[in-house]
Amino acid sequence: MRHFILGSVVCTLLNWVAPASADTFNVAVAANFLSTAEQLGKKFETSSTHKASFSSSSTGKLYAQIKSAAPFDVFLSADVKTPELLEQEGLAVKGTRFSYAQGKLVLWSTKANFVDKQGKILEHADKFQHIAIANPSSAPYGLAAQQTLKSLKLWDGMQNKLARGESISQAMSFVSSGSTELGFVALSQIMDNDGKITSKGSSWIVPENLYAPMTQQAVLLKTGENNAAAKAFLAFLKTPVAQQIITAAGYGLP
Repeated sequence: MRHFILGSVVCTLLNWVAPASADTFNVAVAANFLSTAEQLGKKFETSSTHKASFSSSSTGKLYAQIKSAAPFDVFLSADVKTPELLEQEGLAVKGTRFSYAQGKLVLWSTKANFVDKQGKILEHADKFQHIAIANPSSAPYGLAAQQTLKSLKLWDGMQNKLARGESISQAMSFVSSGSTELGFVALSQIMDNDGKITSKGSSWIVPENLYAPMTQQAVLLKTGENNAAAKAFLAFLKTPVAQQIITAAGYGLP
């Protein structure tokens, strides 16, 4: 009987502890923000019992997955339009949407001294065979690249040189692997651990007047409406600690 009572107490304690240790949430995160989101997740987990799981793709593809009932609790988009649309469609919780970062576009090459500090290399298309961009129809950074080239009146003449990636991560891989000589990527992708632009290669930070502002928004999805961990993570994104991580990764604050 004594062993039975002791066993019952242990089982009761385990059942009480389990929910806290298993308090997880799923985050759909735009490809450009994945590494930063993972840093934020680790920091968040050190001060809570919650555990974050991240899934990454282009904003457009994540939207399609959410529409198809993917089990995401939080959406970290690379734009404003998509979270707004999800809210209108009843797939996001109204009143939870907010801007968490301001994206920055950069032209980058693994070759030293190839991309000049004014981006004039774009006017000399004879010096490169291919230039990488994310798909403008599904990736906000791809749209920003398209807008930049249009602002410079180079879009039409660049069509036969464009290597379109499904996401900004794939565009980055085109450049880093040498498949293209240069490409438009997120500034955050070429930042080192010290919060500085990597010394590898050459780059041009695209002036923000050449493309529409890339305000990135977060929103609580209907799937996570009753998930306390998901709500706590969104609240964490607004804290000075989180904002410091975001700016160190190469983003502006809205």
